[in-house]
Amino acid sequence: MKGDLMGRMPALFVGHGSPMNTLEANRYTDAWRELGAKLPRPRALLVVSAHWFMGATAVTAMKSPRTIHDFYGFPPELFAFQYPAPGAPDVAAEIAETVKPIWVGLDQDQWGLDHGTWSVLAHMYPVADVPVVQLSINALKPLEYHLELAARLAPLRDSGILIVASGNVVHNLRRIEWDRRDEGFDWAHRFDDAVCEQLTRDAARILTVTSHPDYALAVPTPDHFIPLLYVAGLADAAQPLHALLRGYSFGSISMSCYGIGIERANASYADASAAALPADVPADSTNT
Repeated sequence: MKGDLMGRMPALFVGHGSPMNTLEANRYTDAWRELGAKLPRPRALLVVSAHWFMGATAVTAMKSPRTIHDFYGFPPELFAFQYPAPGAPDVAAEIAETVKPIWVGLDQDQWGLDHGTWSVLAHMYPVADVPVVQLSINALKPLEYHLELAARLAPLRDSGILIVASGNVVHNLRRIEWDRRDEGFDWAHRFDDAVCEQLTRDAARILTVTSHPDYALAVPTPDHFIPLLYVAGLADAAQPLHALLRGYSFGSISMSCYGIGIERANASYADASAAALPADVPADSTNT
């Protein structure tokens, strides 16, 4: 029941794509809005965004996190966008305590909410009235570390915290082709399909996809792939992962979304394109 904090909260992985999804209406943003309407109201949101990729594990612990515009070359309307959700220092402290002995630092003034978070929440929770904390991705740790940390976050779902991971299964900005607005290259399809099959069959073994022949093309850098591991690490036999939405953008970006404890999004929206990237700035220089 919406608004009921009893029971286990769902968990989501969202392929966020271009920051322009914040301002546009398309099949992906419509699906995010539908998901937000279906979800029970959480006590707080814990977001793992591809764009807080640094050499430590930390969680935002400020009362009022700032909206970070961590890109360039986009229109002024996007830089003017604000997502004024409150922070939750108490939830940040709870997270740090829950995952011990793994150390998580409390960031009280350095980060905030980056576009991997607010471009999605602008549609899922447009009123920005649910407290939000972000968990950094520790770039110095191996992939196994992130699965372990995810498993340690699981008890938070029983205390009203909704975990959202935001990245892209396939994310190769150097291979973008502008005339493939809603298409994926063959290699992108192959890897995305392999990930989907592994996640829905045995999410605990998701790291087997790193030996896939298309892994190097699909995941040239780990930042957008690692958020997926946080949802994979939360899945179990009682609540497996399900594909909520599939799709591609500009040939080399997958928009796939996955969920635990939430029904599939309506996939019958009009064939509106995914949001655009700025054509006058190289895609691999926009921090998308």
